[in-house]
Amino acid sequence: MISTPLISVILVTYNAEKFLQRCLDSIYDQQYLPIEVIVMDGGSTDGTPAILRRNDDKLAFWKSEKDGGIYEAMNKALDHAKGQWIYFIGADDILTPEFSRMAKELTDSHAIYYGSVIKAGRKYLGEMQDYKQAKTGINHQAIIYPAGVFSVRRYDTRYRISADHVFNMQCHSDKHYHFTFRDFNIAIFNDTGISSLQKDRIFEKEKAGLILKHFGPAIYLRFLFKRLKERLFNH
Repeated sequence: MISTPLISVILVTYNAEKFLQRCLDSIYDQQYLPIEVIVMDGGSTDGTPAILRRNDDKLAFWKSEKDGGIYEAMNKALDHAKGQWIYFIGADDILTPEFSRMAKELTDSHAIYYGSVIKAGRKYLGEMQDYKQAKTGINHQAIIYPAGVFSVRRYDTRYRISADHVFNMQCHSDKHYHFTFRDFNIAIFNDTGISSLQKDRIFEKEKAGLILKHFGPAIYLRFLFKRLKERLFNH
């Protein structure tokens, strides 16, 4: 009998008492059972630690301490993940029942599987060609990663908001892995978080160079041309 692989679901929280229990319940309600939940809290000053204490028996690991930002907390959480698959969710997001359906299709340890999320009541992004993946990036809450990708790289904390986009770019040019789309809406994504409201200055400055490095000259030139056109027509 083939054992069902364990998925490590990682939450990074900070002052998330308003949404946290709702998010945790959406994970507990999944039909796919081999799930461990890891929470790395950035030293919340609200009721978040109390909620984590109440959920202690259902969490594989949790800790509340100051950190250097969301991606440093994700990197720390990864040190405690035991799953063959890794999934990140925000405390203000909700897993849908379709997450369990997609989980049953995780068969290739060299595939980075991604689906879609529901954003503002609509399906967001869907299957993405290379150009759109380079320019926009796959929504972080739409991706289930094979654990192996994190044994060779982690999130670059220089990028305060877009480190997951950079990470996916690096994965795109890694010949050991490939992105595979599955048509499931696996989470309801809250689009009022920092990544939706602000831009990552370092990333925006380096974006064209990263596209050239990880996607090649054709997509790089297309990106430069589109960016030039946008600037000309926006003035």
